[in-house]
Amino acid sequence: MKYNVLPIDDRTIERFDASIAGRPDLMNGKTKLILYEGAKGIPENAFINVKNKSFSITAEVDVPASGSGVIVCQGGDFGGWTFYMMGGKPAFTYNFVGLELFTVGTSQKLAPGKHTIKFDLAYEGGRGGGGTGTISVDGKKTGEGRIAKTNYNTFGIDESADVGEDMNTPVYTGYHKKDKFNGKIQKVVVETFPGK
Repeated sequence: MKYNVLPIDDRTIERFDASIAGRPDLMNGKTKLILYEGAKGIPENAFINVKNKSFSITAEVDVPASGSGVIVCQGGDFGGWTFYMMGGKPAFTYNFVGLELFTVGTSQKLAPGKHTIKFDLAYEGGRGGGGTGTISVDGKKTGEGRIAKTNYNTFGIDESADVGEDMNTPVYTGYHKKDKFNGKIQKVVVETFPGK
């Protein structure tokens, strides 16, 4: 404390990321988060940090004949991601800072009933890097695609993570009237793999 002045942190956007700023976060280094239907409005700093690392989303769902709606999402129209169904088909869309959308879909329409659907992102490394996204249904790979860019610091201070619908501005404007999920969500597990 030379000259009796506290250290000044002149970093701007980097201070939003607790791991870079050197401060604790509410998740305290946890790499797995279990969510249930009805969990809505979860602030970004109270949700597991999926940025700059590989991650997976596993959802246990019971779908009707034509499942549609948001299963789980985080962020909004200026950046985020969403795992959803349209016309009975699972899909994942990553919104890169409101400028580009990257969608991984599948041609397989789910039969009515209980299913486990999963999205995996194999991250390529660095800050804001890309990766390969994979969707699987009941343990079988059904879709794959590239997500070229990702948000590396924040999805927005006024957005949230939600299960079963997209509460604030939509991550993906292709939703049908911001549909609530029309099936039953038993459980959603979000897991990160920082070393990958």
